[in-house]
Amino acid sequence: MVHFVGAGSGAVDLITVRGQKLLREADVIIYAGSLVNPALLDNRKEDCSVYNSAKMTLEEVMDVIREAEKEQKTTVRLHTGDPCIYGAIREQMDLMDREGISYDYCPGVSAFCGAASALNLEYTLPSVSQSVIITRMAGRTPVPEKESIESFAAHHATMVIFLSTGMLQELSQRLMEGGYEADTPAAIVYKATWPDEKSFVCTVATLAETAEKNHITKTALILVGDAIAHTNYQRSELYHPAFTTEFRQATMSSHGEAEK
Repeated sequence: MVHFVGAGSGAVDLITVRGQKLLREADVIIYAGSLVNPALLDNRKEDCSVYNSAKMTLEEVMDVIREAEKEQKTTVRLHTGDPCIYGAIREQMDLMDREGISYDYCPGVSAFCGAASALNLEYTLPSVSQSVIITRMAGRTPVPEKESIESFAAHHATMVIFLSTGMLQELSQRLMEGGYEADTPAAIVYKATWPDEKSFVCTVATLAETAEKNHITKTALILVGDAIAHTNYQRSELYHPAFTTEFRQATMSSHGEAEK
């Protein structure tokens, strides 16, 4: 059996209870060593075999899994954050499907959630933004043309941009070409929830300058949108005394008068 496990965004105690239990029971752990906090491996079984997938190809990962299956061992494939975002898990699952290898998936705390916690943000502020766009710049791995930074920027929604810290000058230009004003709030969050986490609030126009000034070159998320300033938003209707829900009757009218 293979368990895909989300390691969380960085802090050791942000792995799920289920994920931690699977790690402790694993006979084999294959972890994304370039991004996963190695302290998560401290509570593994003494005889557990550990492999760092940062130094492996997909074929080499599958060789380890096949060997573990032959020996009727349990494998944990430990990915950073939540594997559903830039985790390259589908290609592994497809190979396992072809070979009849059983697997399941334990979700984790994504780095985009960790980045919000670093700044105490709510990405979806009423009347400001009710959508979050998760994307990245095209680099050595391309991005479909229909998913250009400019096309997403035109929505003026909250954006969380992965894997793009080394291209911030171009990112700023493309965000502004897509419709964001130069002074639109933005932020850089380095290693969200790790002990050495750093966060910097800036603007779309000053992303590259802010990163250079603070020596941020990788392992950071870029946040963009008016929600980052957390101003000029409306209060939630759900908790408004004039709003009736399945669980609570309104106690005043929409005009502020007490209900009789």
